[in-house]
This record gives sequence, structure tokens and C-alpha cells, in this order.
Amino acid sequence: MNGSQTSMPLSLDWAIRDNGNLSWTCAEAATRPGYACKSVRSECVNSNNGPGYTCNCIKGYEGNAYVDNGCIDIDECARPEEYSCHGTCENIDGHYKCDCRTGYDSKDAYTQSCNPKFPLPAQISIGVIGGILLLAFLSFIIIIRKERRMRHELYRRNGGPILEKASIIKLFKKEDLTPILKPSNIIGKGGFGEVYKGLIDGVWVAVKKPISGNQMESNQFANEVIIQSKVIHKNIVRLIGCCLEVDTPMLVYEFISQGSMDDILHGGAKKPLGLDARINIAAASAHGLAYMHSQANTIILHGDVKPANILLDDNFMPKISDFGISRLIARDNEHAALVIGDMTYMDPVYMQSGLLTEKSDVYSFGVVILELISRKKATQPGNSSLVNRFLENHKKGKKSTELFDMEIAEGAEELLHSLTELAIKCLDLEVDQRPTMSEVAEQLVALTRSHQV
Repeated sequence: MNGSQTSMPLSLDWAIRDNGNLSWTCAEAATRPGYACKSVRSECVNSNNGPGYTCNCIKGYEGNAYVDNGCIDIDECARPEEYSCHGTCENIDGHYKCDCRTGYDSKDAYTQSCNPKFPLPAQISIGVIGGILLLAFLSFIIIIRKERRMRHELYRRNGGPILEKASIIKLFKKEDLTPILKPSNIIGKGGFGEVYKGLIDGVWVAVKKPISGNQMESNQFANEVIIQSKVIHKNIVRLIGCCLEVDTPMLVYEFISQGSMDDILHGGAKKPLGLDARINIAAASAHGLAYMHSQANTIILHGDVKPANILLDDNFMPKISDFGISRLIARDNEHAALVIGDMTYMDPVYMQSGLLTEKSDVYSFGVVILELISRKKATQPGNSSLVNRFLENHKKGKKSTELFDMEIAEGAEELLHSLTELAIKCLDLEVDQRPTMSEVAEQLVALTRSHQV
């Protein structure tokens, strides 16, 4: 071989066989003693190179098939180079499971890549929308917290701690009154603001929402509310509570069903109102004002007495309302900071001096009496004054019969003249010459009795 050396491949093979029976196969060996495949997860393989057999671990297991429990599970997930998985791998006994994670999909995750269920544009859109919703939610939380802080500050600024200590009036939260404050519930509107009718705990109430900025200092407002809440009289509208969690506090009063005297006398649908009813309204209203002036613990000056502020219930019983704009003053501090009220009914002395007294309300009540007996507005067409017409007749010594309401005038001229004289006394420009509200109430009661005899 010319000194060269030739090599041949060498392959070793072996098999289990019985020298006495060289034709053993797996099927025969399994029935014989000494069967070599001991592991429960082993399998017998017939030799391809002569008689006999060998033992191997079944698929998914590895180890020694010739001993008990020698074949153990293969962790395919730990061998990605041998066991392909393009998704999430999970080892199971003898095998492994390969699935795409949530949001991804594939026909076969073992051999094919997992792709998103939604295309990229859809993912971007969902991400943007989700981001917007998250920002909106966070903004909402910030706004809610800011509003809570603001409401707490308004509550404190409007005298909440003072009213809490008083414990005699109900303090409503803003959300308690919000359902009532709808345009469809408005029953009155004026220079002070708006009045809404609504139900709270099954009770009809009137909510007065003042014009923003039309308020007093917190302590003054709180003290006024405390004093008003103590005013309990059948001819004065009862204050139920207030809401302080707003810029300008809202007041909650009992609801009076028939509306105001102004509505009944001059409204679009005038209601019949006999002479007896009118005198009773005047007398009861006078009693209410007299109580405010002299019988309440603190002097209460109304400052805006007029038919629109005299409400009537189902029995036409009058109740004085809207004295929340008046000043609660002591004897030594009678000058109002602002001249407030309806100029048509206002005391000229008060308008000139800014000095609000009990007699200022008396003057305004005199105008109310004239409206009651004439059923004419205080300001006539052409800017004519009802008060001036009555006063001119009085100065001339002439009776004002032509000014009386014809519905009640027949057979009652003397009584109407007496009511006119009482009103003229209330309108005296010499303040000291005017009667007190107590005296007015007494005279009205006397006239009522004389008429009924």
C-alpha cells in the first residue's frame, strides 16, 4: 500500500438476547422473566442488526430505561433550540404547550410567529383613545377635588361655622338644591334674584337664589340668618334653611301656595277678592310687621314692604316675605349702608337720608292699603302716582270715591274712607306723626269688627 494507511468507519451495536433462543423479539421478551425495559415510561425496540432488543425512553422523556423510574420528563421550554415555540411555552408531562399571549394570534405557535390581533394603526388609535380617557379621568378627579375645596372655603366664608354652633337652622348642601334650580321651576324674579319652587324631603319649598355679589359679610349674613330663623309668626314666612356652598348663599323658605298679593290684585288672572278678605289681609300683614318691629328679640326692619312681598296661603292668610334684604340693626345704628327696595313704595325720607326706621315700613304699608282698596298699581300709566292722587284729594278735602275698586265699593264707602284716612296717616312726611305698625294693626282690627257688626 505504498506505506499509506487506510481507515474504515467502525459502528458498535448491541442488543439484549437469550443465548438459548436467538430469535427473541420485543413482543416475546415482554412476556419473559428478566425483561430489561424497567421504566414505566420506556419502550422496547427490536434490533435492526441481528436478533434481540434494546430499551429507550418514550418521546418526551430521557434517562435510563433499564431501571425503575429511570425515564424523567424533558423540560422542552428550557431547550428552545431543540423545541420550537414562537409564543408562550408551558411545560407539561411528556410534552409542552405553546400558545400566543393575549392580544396575539397564530395558526400554529409551534412553527409560526405570533402576530398582533389588531393592526398597528388600530393599536395606535386604541392607545391614543385610552390616553385621552385617562387624562379626562384624571382631570375630572382634579376638578372634583378643586370644587370640594372651593365649596368648603365658600361654606367657611359665608359663616358656616357660626351657623353650625347655632344648631337652629338646616344647612343644605349644594347638590340638595341643584335639582330645583331649573328654569322650569322659577316662580319669581326681581332685583334680588330668582325664586324657585321645589320638593325637599316631600315638602314644597321656595329657594331664593340672590344675584351674585348681592350679599353681606359672612358674620353679618350668619347673624341675620340666625335671627330670621327665630322669627316664628303665623303672618311671616318661615325660614327653613340655607346653602352656603355657593358664591352668594341661597335661602330656603316654606312655600306659600297662592302667590303674592300683587299677583292676585294685578296679575294676568285676577282672582275675586272681597272687602272682608282685603281687610283681613291688611290687618294680618300689619300684625306680622308689628311683630318684627317690637316683639321679636331683635328689631327687624323690612325695608321693602309691597304687595309682591305679601304672600297668601290657601286660606288667603298673608305672610310677610323677603325681609332678607333688610338690615338687622340696633337702636344706635340705624343708617343702612345702601338704600334698598322698590322706589314706588319707599319712604321719601328714607330715600333722602338713608335713615331706615320702623316708620319707613309704615309709609310703605300705607301705599299697600291704597292698592288694596283701589286695586290699582301704585305707579299708574303715564307715570301717574296713586299715592299723589289720594293725597291731592285729601288736601282738597275731597273724598277719593272714584279711586275705589267698584267690586267692593258698593255699600262700603264709609269703611273705605276710613281705610283711606289710615293710609294717609301712614304717608305723613312728618315721620313722628305716622302711627306705629302696632297702632295700624289695632285700627285695622277695629275697622274689621265695625264692618262685621
